Amino acid sequence: MAVISRPPPRVRIAESALSNGCQFTRLADFHHWLADVAERTRMDVEQVPLEAMAGWARDPATGNIGHHSGRFFTVEGIDIRYPAHPVTQWTQPIINQGEVGILGILVKEFDGVPHCLMQAKNEPGNVNGLQLSPTVQATRSNYTRVHQGRPVPYLDYFRDAFEDPSTRVLADVRQSEQGAWFYRKRNRNMVVEVFGDVELIDGYCWLTLGQLHELLTVPDLVNMDARTVLSCLPFSGPEVTGTLNAGMGGAFREALVRSCDPDEQGVHDSMEILSWITEIRTRTDVFTEQIPLGALRRWHWADGRISHDTGGFFDVVGVSVEAAGREVGSWAQPMIRPVGMGVIAFLVKRIGGVLHVLTHTRAEPGYADVVELAPTVQCTPETYDLLPPEARPRYLDEVLNADPSRIRFESVLSEEGGRFFHARNRYMVVETDLEAEDPEFRWLTVHQLEDLLRHSYYVNVQARSLSACLLSLVGTAGVTATAGTELLATR
Repeated sequence: MAVISRPPPRVRIAESALSNGCQFTRLADFHHWLADVAERTRMDVEQVPLEAMAGWARDPATGNIGHHSGRFFTVEGIDIRYPAHPVTQWTQPIINQGEVGILGILVKEFDGVPHCLMQAKNEPGNVNGLQLSPTVQATRSNYTRVHQGRPVPYLDYFRDAFEDPSTRVLADVRQSEQGAWFYRKRNRNMVVEVFGDVELIDGYCWLTLGQLHELLTVPDLVNMDARTVLSCLPFSGPEVTGTLNAGMGGAFREALVRSCDPDEQGVHDSMEILSWITEIRTRTDVFTEQIPLGALRRWHWADGRISHDTGGFFDVVGVSVEAAGREVGSWAQPMIRPVGMGVIAFLVKRIGGVLHVLTHTRAEPGYADVVELAPTVQCTPETYDLLPPEARPRYLDEVLNADPSRIRFESVLSEEGGRFFHARNRYMVVETDLEAEDPEFRWLTVHQLEDLLRHSYYVNVQARSLSACLLSLVGTAGVTATAGTELLATR
């Protein structure tokens, strides 16, 4: 099929960010659709003792938890030595899932505006049932059908993307996931544009980027996998700035739009940023050793779950699932259940009329390359009641005590519901007047963040999620999480 000449993808993505869409002209229509899908699908999730999970067993020699097929994932132990950290050594459980999955969003134009094909998907760890997920969200075990379930819809668009002349790849990069809970976990994040007809399967819908941006303000609606893929969309360049400047105004939004333009000068140039990250990686010593789950210190298996002796951090729990509308109708699995709600925040500042984001080089034991760029603040505040005072994150109080007039974005969003049970974080963008940088922090523009997102293992999953939230402000200026909560009432 011949591909019709179109404006560059970046320009059309920017146009989509300013559009209300064609399938759902009002978001109220979307919420009615979502409520209808919820009535026709179900997922019953029951917490069960780890030892009672069907198909899973504890290895008698190591204590590791694995599936009888030898696939999916295992729960193992790691021993961490971090000499420069306030806590220099600890052990913990971790999920080891070596296979690389696909997280993909299909894009197609309607009335000249790109729309994203999104799925209303239930996951056992979701706090509220259905959430919006990418077109495809599947592990290798899922899409190779180890579980002997139904095929994953739309998968071929992504597996055959480079051979199919009717498609074009807009983004394709392997990215890490939570390095505190996953051992070197990676997923392939893809955005593929299709030029032919696409069958709309029940439970899927077309939304513009602008609509998705507004839905990010609704608590626990746009899932983590969707957010990380959205962050990989091309969204910077001089031509993009011209398109976005056709939208609504406001000094903050103007600074954000200018931040998307690579012709606008940042505090640091790209070479300085790359050298800074490389230097931090070179001098950061984090030694991670895989050990048997049964050899963990200060963790215990009791009452059907694995917990820390303090009762803090997280538990490993078991769930049993009965589901309708999934590739598999029933299963059991272990999950990580965090203790407390986290805070994920960017401090942002207008410097020379260009918005800058304060990023942090963060080491986590499960990362493949020691350090990745993280949000300014990424933590669960009550955890620090259990740790030395010097472990308390820099700038946490600046975020928690921010004047409401400085909060540009705030919404409670869920993390990956396939492995984490009721894991939620308060995502925030807070404007600040801070002057100085600490050695492990740097001010970056939005286009500099996007440049790093084209490559693997530079920007962590929390920062990618928050980048999607930050970019939502180019089209939803004035829309708040409170407004999103009102929309939620229609679900």
